[in-house]
Amino acid sequence: VQLVESGGGLVQPGGSLRLSCQVSGLNIRNYDMNWHRQAPGKGRELVATVTKDGTGTNYADSVKGRFTISRDNAKNTVYLQMTSLKPDDTAVYYCNKRWVEAAWGQGTQVTVSL
Repeated sequence: VQLVESGGGLVQPGGSLRLSCQVSGLNIRNYDMNWHRQAPGKGRELVATVTKDGTGTNYADSVKGRFTISRDNAKNTVYLQMTSLKPDDTAVYYCNKRWVEAAWGQGTQVTVSL
């Protein structure tokens, strides 16, 4: 199983980014999927979850109303649309299966700063 996150970068506060997670080695249509993040000096935090068919989502309170998780099972890809970004959103972002995680990918760095 390989998880490849992309789409991160440097953005000013209030800006937006769209992250992608391309998965290979398993068919994501069989799994709920998560986005996590890890800020410098902190533990990994669950940010958002999407159910197998994409109809159900859940978010950490810190991102609710600003982030949207989605998926394209035909492309075996999970997305995280991030808007109204804040400096506190600065972190490395990772995707993974829910419940029983696969080996973690390299993540994608998101930096929110002036």
